[in-house]
Amino acid sequence: MTDTPEIGPIVQKYRKQRELTLGQLAEISGVSKSMLSQIERGQANPTFAVLWSLTRALGIEFNDLVEGGLEADDNEKVTVVTDANTPEIKSADGNCTLRILSPPQMTGELEWYHLEIAPGGALLSGAHAPGTAEHFTVISGSFEITSDDTTRIVKVGETARYAADVPHQIANTGKRAAKGLLVVV
Repeated sequence: MTDTPEIGPIVQKYRKQRELTLGQLAEISGVSKSMLSQIERGQANPTFAVLWSLTRALGIEFNDLVEGGLEADDNEKVTVVTDANTPEIKSADGNCTLRILSPPQMTGELEWYHLEIAPGGALLSGAHAPGTAEHFTVISGSFEITSDDTTRIVKVGETARYAADVPHQIANTGKRAAKGLLVVV
């Protein structure tokens, strides 16, 4: 697995811009002061729920949190995001890891992720915006994909395409960690 993404300094930058102490941000966001301190020092890999709470409390969009750590050079023809700077979201139970591969400015239009799920783990999602679809390609292992009331097994090299504007899930029913690429349109 990769190092913790450099989200901490970005959170700290926005907190200081708003002249908030760790205690004040903890109170506003509902994230403990000790967890905030660990995040800012790069010693914790926050879950999506924690990041969401922080973005709401700081009054920023999720894109701002991710883009805040990237330095762009308009003269560059090729931009490389290092492994350590690729944002990573872990589920609360630690069974699912989503690495955000798409550029932040595309959030809400076209998003792609590298997904790894531990044996027995599942990525459960409520309905996304009307018309949203997901495309999931299996890199290793096999997955059980459920969209609304339909379930299919998807194996290495196969791609499942399904409605994501209904409740859906991607589950690893195997005995080893499994990986795939998830594209949300």
